[in-house]
Amino acid sequence: RYSAFALVLLEVLWCSFPFVMVTVYAGIRAIPTEVLEAASLDGASQWRIWRTIMAPMLKPILIVVTIQSIIWDFKVFTQIYVMTNGGGIAGQNLVLNVYAYQKAFASSQYSLGSAIGVVMLVILLAVTLVYLRLVRRQGEEL
Repeated sequence: RYSAFALVLLEVLWCSFPFVMVTVYAGIRAIPTEVLEAASLDGASQWRIWRTIMAPMLKPILIVVTIQSIIWDFKVFTQIYVMTNGGGIAGQNLVLNVYAYQKAFASSQYSLGSAIGVVMLVILLAVTLVYLRLVRRQGEEL
């Protein structure tokens, strides 16, 4: 059971890694070199520079990347459905979207599949509202 999820997890990480890496790299490059140089001249170690300068400056970017990754992870239907042959043996590898698909179309329980879809919508709306609140807190225009 967990080996199938591990394979899907590795595939999802492999697909999302470029976005996360480029975004974090852009955040690191946006940190003024004067600030890093001043900390270095003041005798700060690399760990202290990371902990007191870089991490706080990267925090907004890391929050946005994390929330976007959570939203994107809800779209992982094809990977699970294909890699586990429709949810695995006895449906052991189900996530909400695969479960909704199986209930709605494989079992012809359309109302249950729709209800699961509505639950997914509510969860994603909550995550999106958190994301929008964090973006507004940073002062960005929408």
